Amino acid sequence: MTLQHPVRRAPRTFGVEEEVILLEPGSLAPVDVADEVIAELEHSDADVHWITHEYLRAQVEFSSPVLADADAADRVVREFRRAVAGAVARRGLLAASSGTAYGAGRSATGAGERYARFAQELGAIHPDHRIQGLHVHVAVWSREEGVAVMRALRPWLAPLLALTANSPCFGGIDTGFASWRTIVGRRFTTASVPPAFADAADYDRRVRALVGLGATLDRSSIFWMMRLAERYPTVELRVFDAQLTADETVGAALLARALVESAAAGDLPHAAAAAHAEHLDAAVWHAARHGLDDVLVDPVTASIAPARHVIERMLDAVRPALDASGDRDRVEALVARLRAEGNGAARQRAALAEGVPALERLLRTSFAPPAAA
Repeated sequence: MTLQHPVRRAPRTFGVEEEVILLEPGSLAPVDVADEVIAELEHSDADVHWITHEYLRAQVEFSSPVLADADAADRVVREFRRAVAGAVARRGLLAASSGTAYGAGRSATGAGERYARFAQELGAIHPDHRIQGLHVHVAVWSREEGVAVMRALRPWLAPLLALTANSPCFGGIDTGFASWRTIVGRRFTTASVPPAFADAADYDRRVRALVGLGATLDRSSIFWMMRLAERYPTVELRVFDAQLTADETVGAALLARALVESAAAGDLPHAAAAAHAEHLDAAVWHAARHGLDDVLVDPVTASIAPARHVIERMLDAVRPALDASGDRDRVEALVARLRAEGNGAARQRAALAEGVPALERLLRTSFAPPAAA
């Protein structure tokens, strides 16, 4: 995926990387069939050339082409999901887009020396590294702009996480967290909110110093919630759990683009105290624990406020960017739905309260709904 600079003043281009877990019906445990699924799709008529292997043999990843608008994003995400769902169903299995899988069980590490080294370095953490994320790339004019965008976005990562949390279950239990994936990720060598870098040179110098430490095998092993992409001229937002539905994946990407645009324009406010490292870290933990069901840190005031108030504050800040890209109605409709029905974590938890079969139905139908008659 090579993101190109858009024409100035046009909406920024973006891309999505969506990680998917392949599960056994009934147990909802991971099944190592990714190699088979990818091989089948590579020899099919489906236009899914962007499907690749991931860290585990029970995972596949979709990396989109360069996207300019919501319709293009919606089309490619749904096409990917339909193709994977069909290939997996032919094996009597199901595909799910969730930050963690409900079922217990291990999955073998994917092929390649890099994955083997990473697994060895993780030690006892490795069995818990069954997590799936949504990564959104948004084009920036330069790495200097990218660093400035990252500084402005740091206090807004916790609200973004609360809105899109979708990993309440792990190892056969309800963890009590809205985003257990975030908690697992906090144990990596680099994790959570990145530092406030002075400029691109500062970013590059400090990232170089991390390479070779722990699980940071190379610059692509940086696991902060956002980073500068190494191969593309983008800021990569990695805060999101994998999203239950295509609508949520696309909506998260459009919101990310609006946040980057607003940050680059200097229209994304935050109080100085909201950017303190300890405040940011606590805010992320709290958002991972409670999602939208409690209070959040309001980045504008650095005070505690109801989660829905903070989400509305975020929408207020990005509405000019959403209007400019034509995405306002779509993003506002999605946020209204999440307020009414709950984020992915809340919906998974409600389904699990009815039993594992209900959770399985939710995961299956959310990933790739049957075509309308």
